[in-house]
Amino acid sequence: MTMRRTRRTASTLQAGAAAVELALLFLPISVLAFGTTDMARAMQQYNSVAKAVRDASRYLSNAPGNIDAARCLAITGTPAMSGSSCSGTALLPGLTLAQVYACDETLDGVDARCANHKLQPYGTAGTANAGIVNLVSVTVTGFTFTSAVPFAAPSFTFGAVRSTMSKKI
Repeated sequence: MTMRRTRRTASTLQAGAAAVELALLFLPISVLAFGTTDMARAMQQYNSVAKAVRDASRYLSNAPGNIDAARCLAITGTPAMSGSSCSGTALLPGLTLAQVYACDETLDGVDARCANHKLQPYGTAGTANAGIVNLVSVTVTGFTFTSAVPFAAPSFTFGAVRSTMSKKI
């Protein structure tokens, strides 16, 4: 009986080495890909919050005194109220009415967070560009981004997102 001996060629050894290299690099490459995708989602959510805050402060500058409607606009994208709560679905998961604070000149002197919103000078004194304005501001605090892939990107809480606009008297 004769035994047949197979010879390992260089191409067979190269194929095995490539498989080992792929196995070693697959985990770091997948973490990098998933982490990049999740951080892009975080940027998209931050931009959504920033736009909602700007829209709410613009609404409040044109509709003075409608603080609750402006807060609702920052949450749902519409100023529609149903009693004391917003009617509509939140723009982002986890965004609540408790995280939104709005100020206008009516709260100046009433709430410390709304100080300096009433009768603020602007422009250079003594010129045609000088005047007095009231300010409105909307702030979202404590919004948490929840990672879809926590092994690649962590969940974290954004800092305060604030927009202040002027409203001529």
